[in-house]
Amino acid sequence: MNKKDPNPIDAFVGSRVRMRRLMVGLSQEKLADGLGITFQQVQKYEKGTNRIGASRLQAIADILGVHPSFFFQQDNGKPQSRETAADIHESHEISSFVASKEGIALNRAFLKIADPVLRKKIISLVAAMANTPEAEQTAIPSGDRRSEALHG
Repeated sequence: MNKKDPNPIDAFVGSRVRMRRLMVGLSQEKLADGLGITFQQVQKYEKGTNRIGASRLQAIADILGVHPSFFFQQDNGKPQSRETAADIHESHEISSFVASKEGIALNRAFLKIADPVLRKKIISLVAAMANTPEAEQTAIPSGDRRSEALHG
């Protein structure tokens, strides 16, 4: 790791701060005002460039309405464990996407789909388009394939 590169844990925590901030619809400026700092400092926290101290993390958690442990949890709800560099990189990519405007919009829209079968079909479609291993796991068995509408 280069001395200039952010520590992967700082980057992970920062990405979780960004994700939660966007989820509650708070701007960097509003979060910064609540903390008594500049929005540039919030940017550095979110990128992992600057570490967040314990008392500052507690203040961020209070403003964003979560427990401080939220910032250390992976998407599966478990606290971050010892992982390989590749695992941390993938986790950071996922967190970065989920924290992006597109990721939040996609998640909000997806959560409004009540039909679990339709949800699985959408995941299968996207996985097939991306040619990912998930496409094989969620594929419809060949005997069940019909030319039916996505929701039918």
